[in-house]
Amino acid sequence: MTNKKILEVCLSPDLGGLELYMSRCTNELSKSFDVLCVVASKSKLKDFIQDVQKFEINRKSSFSISASLKLAKIIDKQNIDIVHLHWTKDLPIVVLAKIFSKRKPKIVQTRHMTMTRFKSDFYHKFLYKNIDTIICVTKALEEQIKKFIPQNIRPKTLTLYLGANESEALSAEQKDEFKKELKVEDSFMLGLIGRINEFKGQHLLIEAMKLLKQKDLNIKAYIVGHAMSEEYLQQLKQRVIDFNLEEQVIFVGFTKEPAKFMQACDVVLMTSRNETFGLVTIEAMRNGSCVIGSNSGGVLEIIDDEKTGLLFESGNYEDLALKIEKLYKDETLRKELAKAGQKKAEELFDNKKQFDKLSKFFSQL
Repeated sequence: MTNKKILEVCLSPDLGGLELYMSRCTNELSKSFDVLCVVASKSKLKDFIQDVQKFEINRKSSFSISASLKLAKIIDKQNIDIVHLHWTKDLPIVVLAKIFSKRKPKIVQTRHMTMTRFKSDFYHKFLYKNIDTIICVTKALEEQIKKFIPQNIRPKTLTLYLGANESEALSAEQKDEFKKELKVEDSFMLGLIGRINEFKGQHLLIEAMKLLKQKDLNIKAYIVGHAMSEEYLQQLKQRVIDFNLEEQVIFVGFTKEPAKFMQACDVVLMTSRNETFGLVTIEAMRNGSCVIGSNSGGVLEIIDDEKTGLLFESGNYEDLALKIEKLYKDETLRKELAKAGQKKAEELFDNKKQFDKLSKFFSQL
């Protein structure tokens, strides 16, 4: 056990891949370091962090001085060496806390979101000069950072893929039992797992399902995740009614057992327009599920088209329907893609291997 003290910070009120990754960092890094964490007062993360001292901060905005002062006090009182943050909107609070603190800890950001514009103004110079390292979840993201942050203020960068755990394989009987609970019957089962918002593209699946139903294909689609926007969820449900798809498209809500769900699916989908990474996709691959993803963003570093999964044209539900139909009609291809995808995920996206690399990085910082 090293003496280095790490403070994991995520003040996001949501519960998606980014937030759950922070909880995994907290739990995994605490095996090698003295780790504490800070979450928002209204955070849904608390239940996912075990046996680690937690602090809560009421975050009113990205520029909350009171939140920065409270964080600075935690840094000094707990003798924090490294602050590791995940949500880009927390950057101003963390940087100000470093300035207010006596300790002046190193700041490491794991960046999950794409960068699309130059960061050369005074405000961004101030932020990035106070950050030690940006860990990028894809090579494409590291290239963006090198492009958009001027070299004289750019923190050190490195690419470290997110990882997924190997899950306990369900027996054929357990799968059948689970499918019975979900009323899948003998249908081809699709899963779309992730927070429900427009960016994630659940509407594309519903449009694709309309086309697939017109072809009389026996397919059911399960949309799993909690709604970020109640309005968007209602629009999706209305579209399902309008297309007469109530039997074919089922909203499951949030699940604490995504691995079980993935293993039950014939195909797991990733329909986001431009996902920075695609944690659900690698989790599905590790679980031995065949995957279809949009041909943009970090997914291009995960899925090799026709080799470890299929890619469809981003935003094009007609192409998505064609790719689903292809796997529906070709079981051999589906099984080959699932097997090759699982092998790639074991080699490149293994949770333990990736956290070993992260631990090594922190121990050398």
